[in-house]
Amino acid sequence: MTDEEMRELVKLRLESSRELYNDACNLYEQGSYKSANNRAYYSMEKALKALLAIKGKDANTHNGILQLFNRYFIYEDNTEFNKADYKLYASIELIRTASDYDDFYIASKRDTEDVLDQVEYLNEKVYNYIEENFINKQIGENKKVHNLPDFERENK
Repeated sequence: MTDEEMRELVKLRLESSRELYNDACNLYEQGSYKSANNRAYYSMEKALKALLAIKGKDANTHNGILQLFNRYFIYEDNTEFNKADYKLYASIELIRTASDYDDFYIASKRDTEDVLDQVEYLNEKVYNYIEENFINKQIGENKKVHNLPDFERENK
């Protein structure tokens, strides 16, 4: 994969992440908390897949993404990601699983708001890492021009 193709893949994944996050926020506003948890999780997953792409890595399973994130961004590289970020991803995955498959799980407004805040935090962290360590290095520090999506909830 060329640098241009990789940059386009990263951009597409971040755009998808942003769209999913917007969907999650809209579902939250409509009171559809289980569905909001699902979309928020997949927003975070797409952001992490964009992050993995800058290392030339990809995974097709939730667990595979978590393992690669842990290996390449927490243990092998000295990045700003840490074990708390790993645990955050894992905990939101559990909430998404309960929201999708547990008939008796009740997703509360407050819990879903927490999920949205946590996903926003992790997505923002991923975005900033990609911008600083991938995009700006490819186009040069003095140019800092990008078309990557912003990860800020509009209706806080």
